[in-house]
Amino acid sequence: MDAQLTVQQAAEATGLSAHTLRYYERIGLVQPVGRAASGHRRYTQQDLAWIGFLNCLRATGMPIARMQEYAALLREGESTLAERTALLQAHQAAVQAEIASLQTHLGAVEAKLRLYEQRRLQAAGK
Repeated sequence: MDAQLTVQQAAEATGLSAHTLRYYERIGLVQPVGRAASGHRRYTQQDLAWIGFLNCLRATGMPIARMQEYAALLREGESTLAERTALLQAHQAAVQAEIASLQTHLGAVEAKLRLYEQRRLQAAGK
């Protein structure tokens, strides 16, 4: 049987707070998780894998509303494969554009640092 984690254990495993896990469930990002006889949530490895993917989407800047759209499409099944693919491709393009922009900005910072190093060496008489 799949190991089941409490909300606190799932929070530790995912890096999210227990509050965020409950929020994700309430807004439909996470399917209602199983419950123990006491009524407490119990997360499976499958739940944690899904939450891990949600973490990736958030870390790459996907808005929660877009994540909800993706989750709703996923629940609808295979008939939404093309829509899910398009949604993720659009997100991929946005992430790639952000990376390119960050690379440009990083280049400006690196150029300034090279200039400062040259000035430091000149001032030191080297």
